[in-house]
Amino acid sequence: MTEQRRIGSGFGAASTAAEVLKGIDLAGKTALVTGGYSGLGLETTRALAGAGARVIVPARRLATARDALRSIPRASARAMDLADLESVRAFADAFLRSGRVLDLVINGAGIMACPETRVGPGWEAQFAVNHLGHFALVNRLVPALVPGRSRVVAVTSSGHFLSGIRWDDPHSRRGYDRWLAYAQSKTANALFATHLDTLGVRAFAVHPGSILTPLQRHVPRDEQIAQGWMSSDGTPADGFKTPRQGAATAVWAATSPLLDDHGGAYCQDCDIAEPATTDDMLIGGVKPWAVDRDAASRLWTLSSELTGIG
Repeated sequence: MTEQRRIGSGFGAASTAAEVLKGIDLAGKTALVTGGYSGLGLETTRALAGAGARVIVPARRLATARDALRSIPRASARAMDLADLESVRAFADAFLRSGRVLDLVINGAGIMACPETRVGPGWEAQFAVNHLGHFALVNRLVPALVPGRSRVVAVTSSGHFLSGIRWDDPHSRRGYDRWLAYAQSKTANALFATHLDTLGVRAFAVHPGSILTPLQRHVPRDEQIAQGWMSSDGTPADGFKTPRQGAATAVWAATSPLLDDHGGAYCQDCDIAEPATTDDMLIGGVKPWAVDRDAASRLWTLSSELTGIG
């Protein structure tokens, strides 16, 4: 298991995605970026395409995605809804029929702190979209992933600080707390990468940092001000990143040769994260429950049972 200790990447919190990819040639590579048409995902798509990759963006709002990607060479959108496993299957099957290899997969789509919402067979939406949809997608795409060449990056968050997996009630049927549900889904993202890497697919979990993007659309402005995320005039708080900086760690984890021997690591600020020593989510780090191999294996089993995949 990779030790959670910085390796001295030469980059940091202020590095941008373009800076991280400087000198890296992705020509001939194919990347898939969920959520790749908005916020951090759009910056991730722009950076990977700028380095020469062909980028495929699965999208629930297909017309919106195509408009957002129109000016980015080698980026294209395809229909898919992470909340609908049949949609995920159709997307994956179509890709597999193309016979192409997937070099990079970045699971960046997500929802945060939404009102209580049920999808599929009554699953809590944040756990379903942020984790189960990505779990199903990657497992269906495994035939296109090449051991030793392909990488999968799960975008998580320091929000995982608030909750591990709620094994006795993962779908919040005994009471819904939007922040605990979000936190559980982010722990699930990290554990997904932990276990996937043990199965032979190089995988990493990434905390992008604190950034104001459309992800916060369910959090009222006055609540964001009260939380200290922004000033009354909308200026982001000290320590918040720009979207270009926020996208940097995901593209670093997807491409850096420094990580060749560090599979399964939880990363932040373009380096491997240290274990969290405080509860300050702005400082970050990783809590032990988000990189626990036994919990990761247990979650994989649960996810397989729920989705019928894996």
